[in-house]
Amino acid sequence: MAVKKMDHVGVFVNDLNASLTFYQEMVGMELKDKFAIANGAVTLAFLGFNGSDETELELVHGGNPDLPEEGKVNHIAFLVDDIEEEFNRLKGLDVSFISEEVDTLPNGYRNFFVNGPDGEKVEFFQR
Repeated sequence: MAVKKMDHVGVFVNDLNASLTFYQEMVGMELKDKFAIANGAVTLAFLGFNGSDETELELVHGGNPDLPEEGKVNHIAFLVDDIEEEFNRLKGLDVSFISEEVDTLPNGYRNFFVNGPDGEKVEFFQR
């Protein structure tokens, strides 16, 4: 098979600056690239970690405001080393929590969810 890995996930956003601030300051991602396409009607911003070419988050701003709800991303998950530490760090910031506490899944993995700037669910996850 020719597929090697997932490269990126694209998420439509209403306010590119608010989303960039959230993913950079709250999540800790780095802006890797940002440019306009479609004669300037759409702006794409790519974020990642530590200059790595691993899976990136693509923020898509502009284009058709009447896109259907179908196909929207259910959630974006970020792997962390210490789930309790991350939960407490975000509790001290201006973040809207979905989860009241850190949950433990049947397989022993642990997680919690917050809201992103456009209502997307953002999961923090520890294996």
